[in-house]
Amino acid sequence: MDNRSKWAVVRPYVMIAPAMIGIFAFVVYPIMYLIYLSFYKYNLMNKAKSKFIGLDNFSQIFTRPDFYKALSNTFIYTVCVVVLTIAISMVIALWLSKKSKINTIVQAGIFTPHIVSVVSISLVWLWMMEPNLGFLNYVLKTFGLPTSQWLQSSKTAMASVIIVSVWQGIGYYVLIIVAALQSIPPSIYEAAALDNASKWRVFYKITLPIISPQLFFILVIMTIGSFKVFDTVQVMTGGGPNGATNTIVYYIYGFRTTNIGYSAATGVVLLAVIGLLTFLYFRLLSKKVHYQ
Repeated sequence: MDNRSKWAVVRPYVMIAPAMIGIFAFVVYPIMYLIYLSFYKYNLMNKAKSKFIGLDNFSQIFTRPDFYKALSNTFIYTVCVVVLTIAISMVIALWLSKKSKINTIVQAGIFTPHIVSVVSISLVWLWMMEPNLGFLNYVLKTFGLPTSQWLQSSKTAMASVIIVSVWQGIGYYVLIIVAALQSIPPSIYEAAALDNASKWRVFYKITLPIISPQLFFILVIMTIGSFKVFDTVQVMTGGGPNGATNTIVYYIYGFRTTNIGYSAATGVVLLAVIGLLTFLYFRLLSKKVHYQ
């Protein structure tokens, strides 16, 4: 085998080597080390006191009420954010799908919150939701509507965080759906018009199936991202009041110094939950996605 033939065989592996090294260093190794730590009672200040405890961390997780509270909060947050964001993004995308200068400007304006730091957005909304001097209660008072405690009450804190997350994420998903809508051939709609199909039937039978790959992509990445929410909760509520917004990642963060092993075990449980949900999505919904 000459040098050219050898290079032809080796070249694909050389080309993908940098990517594979990055994946191993930043994905595979951290996951394996996380699993490794989950079997230890790990002392961050003194590693000599760390000891192997097997599955004790996992047994402790499933006997603590605060874990189930954080997990239920995360499920509520995820369901609400995913459903509201997809629904609102779809409505706005249908409105902006026609190409015009005004729609281009509106798209740029809607996308702006996505490129702004989540911390900055959270701080602005934190001021707007202040019960006494906040802008939102001022508007409600102006129109004679009852005011809200927003982030100060355990009854409304989660809803307030959800509002911020939906507002911040809509722009990105609107652009994805707009691009999908604009890629649909006009001839399909012309054929539907000749058949006197109603707008709802056109949307349900034509538009939704054609853009289903993009919607499925949005569903998966939004579910994963929502389960990992941290920065919005950290800045706006700190998991409070009374644990009303304590999500699973913030729960893990709470044990970062006192019990690293327990945090690692909770992280493994979170990894398993996200993996299970992703598997169910592909198992139950992938067959309903129509790829062109």
